[in-house]
Formats: sequence, C-alpha cells, structure tokens
Amino acid sequence: MSVPPPVANCLKTVALFLILMSPTFAADWQHGLSLFGKPELPRGFAHFPYVNESAPKGGSLRIAAIGSFDNLNQFTIKGNAASGLGLIHDTLMTGSLDEASAGYGLIAEAVKHAADYSSVSFRLNKNAKFSDGSPITADDVAFSLTALKKAHPFYRAYYADVVGYDIAGPHEITFRFGQKGNRELPMILGQLPILKKAYWNAEGRSLAETSLDIPPVSGAYEIAKLDAGRAITYQRRADYWAKDLNVNIGKNNIDRVTYVYFGDDTVAFEALKAGEIDFRREFSSRVWATGYDTPAVKSGTMVKETVTLENSAGMQGFVFNLRRPRFDNIHVREALNWAYDFEWTKKNLFYGQYARTGSFFQGSELAASGPPSKEELALLEPLRDKLPVKTFDPLFDNPVSDASGNIRQNLRKARALFEKAGWTIQDGKLQKDGVIFTIEFLLVQPAFERIVAPYIKNLAKLGIEAKMRSIDPTQYQNRVTNYDFDAVVMSFGQSLSPGNEQRDYWSSAAADRPGGRNYIGIKDAAVDALIEKLIFARSRQELVTATRALDRVLISNHYIMPQWHAPHERLAYWQGLVRPANMPKYGLGFPTIWWKEKQ
Repeated sequence: MSVPPPVANCLKTVALFLILMSPTFAADWQHGLSLFGKPELPRGFAHFPYVNESAPKGGSLRIAAIGSFDNLNQFTIKGNAASGLGLIHDTLMTGSLDEASAGYGLIAEAVKHAADYSSVSFRLNKNAKFSDGSPITADDVAFSLTALKKAHPFYRAYYADVVGYDIAGPHEITFRFGQKGNRELPMILGQLPILKKAYWNAEGRSLAETSLDIPPVSGAYEIAKLDAGRAITYQRRADYWAKDLNVNIGKNNIDRVTYVYFGDDTVAFEALKAGEIDFRREFSSRVWATGYDTPAVKSGTMVKETVTLENSAGMQGFVFNLRRPRFDNIHVREALNWAYDFEWTKKNLFYGQYARTGSFFQGSELAASGPPSKEELALLEPLRDKLPVKTFDPLFDNPVSDASGNIRQNLRKARALFEKAGWTIQDGKLQKDGVIFTIEFLLVQPAFERIVAPYIKNLAKLGIEAKMRSIDPTQYQNRVTNYDFDAVVMSFGQSLSPGNEQRDYWSSAAADRPGGRNYIGIKDAAVDALIEKLIFARSRQELVTATRALDRVLISNHYIMPQWHAPHERLAYWQGLVRPANMPKYGLGFPTIWWKEKQ
C-alpha cells in the first residue's frame, strides 16, 4: 500500500531528524579496539603471537588458595568468592597480553564507537552460547551490566558513565554514555563478563547475594566438583562454542583446574614440595632464598625460575586509614615514613631481593620523576591552592639509612614532623590533647609479622603504641570492606593504560562507599580533578602527562607509605607443566596459555 504524500513527507522529516541526531561513528564495524590508534593485530589474525598454537589439550592442574570460600558468585560484595571463577565467564572482547590496551572480539564479533565517544555498539557472534546450550543475546548483555552495577560498588563506579542502552536486535546492542570523550569506556565495556539473564533473574536469585549453586556459564570452563570451603574443580568444556576462535587458539589447554584451600601459606608451600600442588608464585623473599634447596629443584623435577615482564609494578605499601583523625594530617603520614628502615629490612629480611617503591606506577613511563614537566605544570598550576608546596619541587624520595639499624637521624626528622602536627612526647608517649597515638596493624598473612615487628620497635622510640593483629581471611575481608582498620598492607596494581578504575582507587566519591578500593579514604579535590584529566585524555601523551601529575600529587601528600617491589615474577612448578617459550610482555597468562605435557 502506498503512503499518502503528506504522511510520506512527515516520515522523511522524521528520518532526517533521526540521522542528524544520531551519533557519528568513527568507523564501520571493527574486529578490535585500542585506547589510542588501532590494535596491532589485523582482522583475521591466526592467533596471539605468544601462544603455542599446537599446545596439547588435557591433563590436570592443582593450585593453592588460602583460607576458605562460601560463594560461587564473585560479583557481590558479600561472602568469600572461590578462586578461579574468572575461568567460567567470557567477556564481550578479550585483551592481548602483548598490548598495553587492546581488545579483540570474543562474544562480540565486532565493535564500533561514536566519533565523540558518546556511545559504543557491539555485534554479537550468532554462534555464542551458554553452557546450557541457550544463545547469548543482547538482552543478556544488557542484563549483565545492569545487574553488576546493582551488585557491587566497584562496577557502579567503573561503569558510572554508562547511562543507557539500545537493543537493535538479538545480536546488537549500543551503550550510551553520559559524557563525551571518555575513550576508555568502549574498552572497559568490552571487558564486561556476560551472565545468563534467565538464570539470575529467576525468583529467589540475585547477583547481589552469595550462592553455592552452580550457574550456566559463558566461558571455556565450568564448575565440575565442589567441596565447599576446601576445594573447587573446573572442567574444560568440550562443547565450548568459541574454542576455535583465533583469540582462543593455544589457550584453555588444561582439562581440569583445581584450587585447593589451605589454612596458611606455610602449609601451602609444604604441599607444593610434597607434590600435592603443581604451581606457585612465590611472594616471600625468605622462602625463595632458603626454601627451595630440595632434591626436586636440584634434579630439575621442579622448575624454579624468574620471569621478567614489562608491566608496571604498581604500588604496595602500608595504608593508614584517613578516616581515623590521627592519620588525616600530611605531617603525620610523612613522619611514619621516616620511621621505616627499608635498607635494614632489605639486608636482614629480604636477602637483598627487593627495591623500594617510589611511584604508584613504578617501572613504567607513567611514573613521575624529578621536577614537574611543563606539561605537568599546565595541569598542576590551576590546582596550586589545593596542593602541598612540595608538589612543585623535585619528586619526594623515600628516606634512606645505612642498613645498620640505627636510624636516629630519621627518627629525629619524624619527631619534628609529629610536632608540626601537634603531637608531642609526654611521659614517654606521643600525645595530643591527652590522647595517645596508637596504631594497630591488621594482618592476614602471618609472614608479614616479621616485617612489621622491627617497624613497631622504631615507632615505639617515637612514643607510639603500635601492635599487630593477625586474623583469618573472612574477618579480614569484612573489616577491610567496611574500612574498619588503622593500618593494613595493600597493593594497587596498575595497567599501562590507567583509566576509570582510578576513581575507585582514589576519588572522593569512593571514599565512603563500602567495598570500594579507596582503602586510604582520600577526599582530595585536586586528585579528583587529575583523575578526570587522565580518563578524558585525547592522546597517549596526554594520558602519560595526566598520570604523572596524579602520581606526583599522591606521593607529595604521603597518601601511602611505600614498601617494595621485585623486578620479576618468581615461579616454581613441577615438571610437566609448560609455559610458552615466547612469553607475553604484560602477563604470565597463567593458567590460560600454559599446558600439561602428555605423560
């Protein structure tokens, strides 16, 4: 039936309006994304360059986990999720361990974004299926985002700028953004784990609650065996729809992956030596130096090796909770650093293996150094009245000692800083307004007790009443989730392309949100402003400059007391477990790109 002319004219007008109002897309559908420029691998690439495309399939792998678990849903703030759950959930796109920030099609076979970064669209692979055989649809993708944002504060912050979505059919979805210019949002939406809407929407289920029910999954593995709190086994899926995609060639090689739980790390290490565990990343310098003098290592039956990667070491340090008034003073935080004797610790406890960390982006081009550059100053000058004066000086260097154990000069400097903050020694105790300065170091790893003990002795010389308290992982997680601590040891990992996650680390909005990662409790307008500069950077150079400026501000405020980092990964594993000879630049890829030799 033909349309009458007046109606046809109206339809043409509406169509023209919609065209004018629709976002202009940067390009046609693409096979991948990169934060700046194009991804390195071309459309139709055979496989990632670091995998062994001929790796045999089969075998089993046992990995140690510490503590216990009561939950198979890692997307809620509640409970203790089992280790290894990342094996069962695929994402829209998957990253390359050879590129700082790139994503290639997995569940989504293609992607495109608006030229002004106001939206991103994904086209799903029509063959994509959950483990129960049902198709993965755009409805499942939309549900996954909505449910994750409701279930956990991290996802609420991470995807805060996603304000809506439009479904164009069962295999196409567009996400709309509240602000233009956030180049990372298309990338991080590609990292969205995809969950089955019909399962999680069923009566009695909620992604915000803990569960020991085994769900249908989108990934290469499914849960095959469960001994709640003690062990969990994942089985490689023979019917996995994406096993022959180029992004999966040479990956997901091991048939069964089991995480076995132990009460503490000492017992887990003994299990490795007894052959009950196949692989271990070693985090103890003492154990690395003295614990592997065994017949298995000497004969080569157990491999002991170091692997050097090119990614940032990030930051590990003592976090002092700024929500406690005594730590909410820059002079107090700097004084606590002067009381720490890293050189003595390195010599006597670390077997000379570690270096002191001086940056939140240690070991990368993102780390600040020396005085601010001209480009950094352009970002810092408008914030001058919100910044410590030392921000504009050459970067603060951590205190050093001669490793003799005598840090009298450093303690004198610490005492002067405490006095600036109004804390003075009275009757042998550091006090202010009649209140004694106390610190409780909350620990979950008993191995840290030998490291904290010498620090406590130095603090005592300043009149500080400090003590350690080691608790089980469940209690520890609950207290950290609710920021119920004076001081903890915390790590902040960093990629080579930092972005929206920095809000969760340092922003004022995250400071009072339980379950976030602003453990420190930072509420700093200058930090907030620099995070936004970083997120909305228009080029790699702008990103580097903004990150260096942020790094400089975090350091000059003494928001964390830096600890140390190792220059490489320390690995121990039994013969028969094999890694690629050509390891990727930015990750171990364990266990995904490793395999077991056929016996």
